[in-house]
Amino acid sequence: MLNNWLKIYFRNTIKNKGFTFLTILGLAIGIAGVIFSTLYWKDETSYNKWNPNKDKVFEVLTKIGKTNDTWPTNEATLVNILKNKTNKIEEYCYYFPWYDNYGSIVTINNKKEFIDKTIVTQNTFFKFFPFEFVKGNQSDFEKNKEGIAIEEEEAKRVFGSKNPINQIIQFSDGRSFVIYGVYQLKKNSSILPKYVIAGIDEEIKKNENNWGSYNYGLFLKLKNPEDKQNITQTINQIYFDNRTAKDAKNNGVSVEQYVKENGKYEASLQSLSEARLSNQVSGFPEGKGNALFLKIILGLSILILILSVINYVNLASAQALKRAKEVGVRKVFGATKNQVILQFMIETILTTLLAFLCALTVVEVLLPSYNELINKQLELNFISFLPHFILIFIIVVVFSGLFPAIYVANFQVIKVLKGNFSRSKNGIWLRNTMLIIQFTIATFFIVSSFIVTNQMDYMAKKDLGLKGDQIISIAYYRYDLKDGRRYKYYQSFKPDLLKIKGVEAVNTGSFQFGTNSGATSGFDFNGNFVQAINFAFDFGLVDMLKIQLKEGRNLDPNFSSDTIENVLVNETTQKILGKDFKINTTFKWNDRKFKLVGIVKDFNLSGPNDEIPPMLLMNMKTVNWMSENMRSVFVKIDAENASETIAAIEKFWKAKVDQDYPFEYEFVDKQFARSYENYTKQEKMFKILNV
Repeated sequence: MLNNWLKIYFRNTIKNKGFTFLTILGLAIGIAGVIFSTLYWKDETSYNKWNPNKDKVFEVLTKIGKTNDTWPTNEATLVNILKNKTNKIEEYCYYFPWYDNYGSIVTINNKKEFIDKTIVTQNTFFKFFPFEFVKGNQSDFEKNKEGIAIEEEEAKRVFGSKNPINQIIQFSDGRSFVIYGVYQLKKNSSILPKYVIAGIDEEIKKNENNWGSYNYGLFLKLKNPEDKQNITQTINQIYFDNRTAKDAKNNGVSVEQYVKENGKYEASLQSLSEARLSNQVSGFPEGKGNALFLKIILGLSILILILSVINYVNLASAQALKRAKEVGVRKVFGATKNQVILQFMIETILTTLLAFLCALTVVEVLLPSYNELINKQLELNFISFLPHFILIFIIVVVFSGLFPAIYVANFQVIKVLKGNFSRSKNGIWLRNTMLIIQFTIATFFIVSSFIVTNQMDYMAKKDLGLKGDQIISIAYYRYDLKDGRRYKYYQSFKPDLLKIKGVEAVNTGSFQFGTNSGATSGFDFNGNFVQAINFAFDFGLVDMLKIQLKEGRNLDPNFSSDTIENVLVNETTQKILGKDFKINTTFKWNDRKFKLVGIVKDFNLSGPNDEIPPMLLMNMKTVNWMSENMRSVFVKIDAENASETIAAIEKFWKAKVDQDYPFEYEFVDKQFARSYENYTKQEKMFKILNV
């Protein structure tokens, strides 16, 4: 009997090539879409699963005052007080919540090496991220407050076959560290450093009594994860006692009045297991996943699979009318209803198997392009993905095959053999319902794609409030220059840079275009509090970027006070601080007295999709430590012969500015475009799904 069913199936398949092609193609597209989205889902939800501490390790986040901004950073003095107030903490670890190049250029065996992906932390780091040591050992690293562990592949790149243990790495700021271990990274970890440097303790000690210096990420490993709420309350009480109450007393107001005007500092604990896809900020340098985008992609792929299944059901039901007499004859010769259902289910299984083979081919061919679209390195491992294959296969077979099989099995023999079955209205209501669902989903895709395209067009044409045309941003390393010397060194080579043919203007700043990078500081005026981005720059940047002045004047090198106390703000800052915050107003900022001399119109620093934050604009000399945040030198070049101008700048840079670091540049417009790159990719995804 089975042999006969297979013969019938293959005969009908060959006979109805168009029907076969459409059904297999439709199912293959739907299955491929689900495989793609499931691969993405598996990858994003697998972050930190390897880590045995994932449910006990928490990063401490801080809500900053009245702004309600949450930072993944803390004060250096917090842990010392916390340890004396609770015994529920097993371990703690301060770290800088970013990959710090820590000098970038290092000296190893009298040879200079360029390094990256360096995490600067305390020596307890591997108690939180227990990467396996293949050389040296973890205990040696933990015994030394200034040691290095290096990732295995990086150790091979730098040292070759030589054993790196006890080798010395000398950084450009003069500090030296001994290598105590070589470790293997785990895939999908929130921190994947090439170098782990136990070098933050000196910085922590320097600021352990400085309330207000939120520069450090903090991990806590709790003895019992259930104590999370208790620890959070303890930290909040510490903030209240040491920040809120003391600040209220220093300002001569009641605690209630101070909280009303400035808000409170509050902590929240985010576990390692939930950090990747939570809606809170995170200090993990590997970044966060986009939970909403992930759900959208999975949901859309499921909708496409539903379309494919409905398409198959409609085509199979229509094809079944042509096979009505075949079913009628089989029933006359004794075939039962269950046998007919089983026959057509087997045919669906065979069709689905062919569709799966096509889908897997599509996935293998398009996976590199898909990886580029979502910035991943996904691989299709058949063995690990087998349970998902089986689940998808069962769902497709059941929902695609069951209705047509039952529909065919219910053919009435007498009507079929009389030849008037095609006029029967049995099942029409269900087929019409499926057609309505099919067209509804298709309409949803078309409308959604139209909305997304219009939104991207709006973002692309939105006025940023500044002009970055023909301005290149050159990476300015020289981390060896401290205490304001970075800015002084920039001033020394700026005149020569301006002499290069095609160079129209040169400037610098404590920020980067297309990101929210840059330090922020809080200050208040007449009871209104603002947490503003510190926007320090060289004279002339406002004109260079064509930022418009709303009131007052620009900063001018002819006024000596413009490097001492005079500052600008943007419109958003003035709106927050009130109408009394006007030109010539003086205010207190970090124990400094500043005077407002100008207000600029709002401009987007990070990208057109972000809300414009309050900004405090000043000359780089006004606050000495601002130069520590200099990351780029901005050069405006003539549009004609741009490539020759850039080549001349590179030659000058390597000869006069920096012989050690690579010359890296990028057009400012491109940096802004990257700020909404994810939205561009979502638009592409919608268009692909629409097709």
